[in-house]
Amino acid sequence: MKIILNSGREKSLLRRHSWIFASAIQSVDVNLASGATVDLLSSGGNFLARASYSPISQIRARVWTFKDEPIDKEFFRRKIREAMALRQMSMVESHTNAYRLLHAESDGIPGLIIDRYNDVLVLQSLTAGSEFWKETIADILVEETGISNIYERSDADVRELEGLKPIIGILRGTIPSSKITITEHDLRFQVDIEHGHKTGFYLDQRHNRQRAGEFAKDRDVLNCFCYTGGFSIHALANGAKSVLSVDSSADALALLDENIALNRVRVPAERHISIEGDVFQLLRKFRDENRSFDMIILDPPKFAPTAAHAEKASRAYKDINLLAFKLLRHHGILVTFSCSGGIDATLFQKIVASAALDAGVDATIIEHLSQGSDHPVSLHFPEGAYLKGLVCVVMSQPGNELKNNH
Repeated sequence: MKIILNSGREKSLLRRHSWIFASAIQSVDVNLASGATVDLLSSGGNFLARASYSPISQIRARVWTFKDEPIDKEFFRRKIREAMALRQMSMVESHTNAYRLLHAESDGIPGLIIDRYNDVLVLQSLTAGSEFWKETIADILVEETGISNIYERSDADVRELEGLKPIIGILRGTIPSSKITITEHDLRFQVDIEHGHKTGFYLDQRHNRQRAGEFAKDRDVLNCFCYTGGFSIHALANGAKSVLSVDSSADALALLDENIALNRVRVPAERHISIEGDVFQLLRKFRDENRSFDMIILDPPKFAPTAAHAEKASRAYKDINLLAFKLLRHHGILVTFSCSGGIDATLFQKIVASAALDAGVDATIIEHLSQGSDHPVSLHFPEGAYLKGLVCVVMSQPGNELKNNH
């Protein structure tokens, strides 16, 4: 089974990028099943790669290998072993028992995410190819990790682009409760793998939560889009004077309260307040009330899943960052993130710079943040670097340098 590319459209494959778009294809063998393995050939008939086929998605093929080798159970076993070895090399288990075991294209299995939460694996299949091999891969995971419990969270919107329906439920073993207790830098968190965002927790922010906590000591902190309180709890555990957590989800805030209780030895509950509400509205309300903070954390949802959404998302990112700058005291710290694939690091920094300018403050970047080492980025697949973070300090407020914002 084969796909022949248009003349000159093999360049991305020669650079080892794993996606082939519909517009690059000259012809496709008839009766190819969704997720089937196909050879990608140049217009001259030369072998380029072996890939999975998706008849509906604009990304019609995703490369498994650039070698002439069989795609079978042992192929996927090698990929999973390589991914596990990479996590051992990065020593992620020295900080946590919850981490990303396999990161899709960056670990050589496009469309497949495997997250480990203590003694449970959560699998997320996002493409026709990963769906085709899902049962085989689940068997390999049990064999290679020794973990017999696998929960499936294949409910992301992108599955629709592949012609796939959402699937949630137990894939292997038994899971008595959807809530699992994990540890992260000696703190404990309850993760709801059935109802939580993504696979239950934002594992990619592990290092950033710890870093933000270190900055939070003796500061009044506002944590926006707080979800279940990862940043809030790290801030409190590291000596924040106070933490105000804001999220639109009552369920997330309820789990935040559970997480504070789990860490009551290190986390003083009396220093924490949570508010259910829309972050954009509440930031404007705080501005109108002349409230101020020593530190603000902005970790919003994905405003721009693709470049097509970049313009609208840019306005949203600018809005919240502008409001945050207005609420920060002199030498206040803004920890701000974008997880949008459609907003690259350069554009995100420009957006934050524009927000500071319009807010009338001078600010300095003291640190760049990104995803953890268990979310690796292949040099040939830059799209894997999706999480961008900046730590900015308000150095002065032009025209108001002598104003005491405290």
